[in-house]
Amino acid sequence: MLSATLQEGLRSYEIGAKVRALRAKKQMGLVQLAEHTGLSPALLSKIERNLLFPPLPTLYRIALVFGVGLEFFFAGAREKPVVALVRKDSRVRLPDRPGVREPSFRFESLDYPATERKFNAYLAEFLPTAVVHLQPHDHSGAEFVFVLRGQLTIRLGLVDYTLDAGDSLYFDPSAPHSYRRTGGRTCEAIVVTAP
Repeated sequence: MLSATLQEGLRSYEIGAKVRALRAKKQMGLVQLAEHTGLSPALLSKIERNLLFPPLPTLYRIALVFGVGLEFFFAGAREKPVVALVRKDSRVRLPDRPGVREPSFRFESLDYPATERKFNAYLAEFLPTAVVHLQPHDHSGAEFVFVLRGQLTIRLGLVDYTLDAGDSLYFDPSAPHSYRRTGGRTCEAIVVTAP
């Protein structure tokens, strides 16, 4: 149990309001944020309403989803230029559905430590277990896909675009779109999304 002094001190950072503002900016519901963080919607609601002050690992999980650093919640304006080095062995890997035994794809964030990102970059690996188009989704902004190896089909609305290694596709992701590995082997691509 936190003392009144500690509660008042933590409340002054307005962490809950900052989480809510980040979520609103991305037009994301509590359930969606819960899916991305592995936290429950009820817990996230308590954090947003300042009924619970999250421990740093929990706050870091939330920060990763929005591409901000922990300092976003505790400091004012950034004093240093943004530089984020991500080593191959320290990338954050995100399966399509956490806890699934055989995921259809994996995304590795290539820029997660960068604060105040203008875009999000991922190394996407589409595995042979994916035999049909993945669930269509849509979001605002722009999306760019560059195929490194294998073959990838992107369904944009009702049109399929098949990309071989070295091909790229830029598109408006506000239309429902999905990905499917084509051919017999794993496909790798760089996926960049911008809000």
